[in-house]
Amino acid sequence: MISVTDTLTQFQEGKIDKPTFIKTMYEAHHAVFFDYAAYLPRTNVKKIEVEDGRVIMTSRDRGIRIACTPGDYRVAPMETLNFFDYEKEESDMMEKLVADGDNFFDIGANIGWYSINIAASRRATTVYAFEPIPDTYERLQTNLALNATSNIKPFNFGLSDQPGEFTFYYPAEGSGNASAVNLTGRGDVRTAQCTVRTLDAFAEETGVRVDFIKCDVEGAELLVFKGGHATIARDKPIVLAEILRKWSAQFGYSPNEIFTLFRALGYEAYTSNGGRLQPFGTMDENTIPTNFFFLHREKHAELLRQHAVQA
Repeated sequence: MISVTDTLTQFQEGKIDKPTFIKTMYEAHHAVFFDYAAYLPRTNVKKIEVEDGRVIMTSRDRGIRIACTPGDYRVAPMETLNFFDYEKEESDMMEKLVADGDNFFDIGANIGWYSINIAASRRATTVYAFEPIPDTYERLQTNLALNATSNIKPFNFGLSDQPGEFTFYYPAEGSGNASAVNLTGRGDVRTAQCTVRTLDAFAEETGVRVDFIKCDVEGAELLVFKGGHATIARDKPIVLAEILRKWSAQFGYSPNEIFTLFRALGYEAYTSNGGRLQPFGTMDENTIPTNFFFLHREKHAELLRQHAVQA
């Protein structure tokens, strides 16, 4: 597809005349604005701003502004344009389970979609956003500034079971797929040297209580939970984790090890279905859900009474 600049160049070089230039600019380029104006009402994107050097999308429900990165077609606002919303089932359930005043840990914060949404809906909540990739962390900070957030604390390091400096891999079209393993197996992935710590060390150093964990680290979830085992056992936070068989296999473990770890700490696993928490047993090759909530049987008994499907 020819770009706006290419069309202009053709005109300036005399390859097309003025009437053709005007018609081509509208039909090939400018008309898309009206196309999106008709399409947006179907989605949770209310507004798209095109300004010098960047594109900013604003969500319909909360007015969250996110600067999009050229070439990254898996970023949350782009997914919202494609599928009308972004992980709405899990997001709605998370809203029910996060109490105002909680300490919310966004592990694998990426550009800040979840962090900013929680910070906007729970003004008394403090969000701790962990993002190890330097370039992605810069975009996270850009989005924090766009939304004038004051209750988010960003950290440019990841969490795992061992501290250190590690190479992370991520494709240009999907910064959210960053991982300490080259998940795609492709030779054209980008790399970055990133700092990693443990949740237990961070909690001990800061003295912060952990109330809710959202963990999406592309297969390294078990490592995060092992590195935060003492903190999870002490604070008993609600946990939302993305767990995929194909990603955990890249790290050499079965996803059921995560479920075993939490059940040993007094938790049960759930998926969100129709606005209710559905009890979940064991993952196998037929498992379709990829996002799982873990709630402690005793500490979260009232929440389970309100939101879980009762046997």
